[in-house]
Amino acid sequence: ALSFLVLEGIQDPHNLGACLRTANAVGVDAVILPKDRSVAINATVSKVASGGAENTPVITVSNIARTLRKLQEAGVWLVGTAADVEISLYDVDLSVSTAIIMGSEGKGLRQNTREHCDYLVKLPMHGVVESLNVSVATGVCLYEVLRQRQV
Repeated sequence: ALSFLVLEGIQDPHNLGACLRTANAVGVDAVILPKDRSVAINATVSKVASGGAENTPVITVSNIARTLRKLQEAGVWLVGTAADVEISLYDVDLSVSTAIIMGSEGKGLRQNTREHCDYLVKLPMHGVVESLNVSVATGVCLYEVLRQRQV
C-alpha cells in the first residue's frame, strides 16, 4: 500500500521540516505541497528535517484539489484531519493506500480540500488544549498508518 502526506498551507519552516523528518522516518512514498500559500523548502526546513527533505520525494503542485482527485482515481483513500468531526483517526482503516492530509496552522484544511476527503478524522483530545502543533499531529497520524500496516 502506498502512503502520501499532503500538507496544505504550512507557514512555519520548522513545522514543515519536522513533518518531512517524520515522513521520511515512517517511509512515506511522497509528500505533496502546494506551490502557493505554503512555505517553500529552504535552508531552515532542510536543517530541521535532518535529511528528510533530501531523501523523501517532495512534489509541489499548483492545484491541491486536482491532485487529490488524481490520487482518488488511482485508488488512494484521502484522510483529512479536522477538530470538528466525530470519527477518530483510530477508527479508520489506514492499511490501504492512503493520503494523510494536514491543514495549515490555525486554519486547518480549506473547505474545498475537506470536501475531497473520503474521511475527516480527529485526534482524541482529553486535556484543556484544543489542538496539537501540526508537526506533532502529523507524527501521530503517520505512525498510526505505520502501526496498522505492521499488524
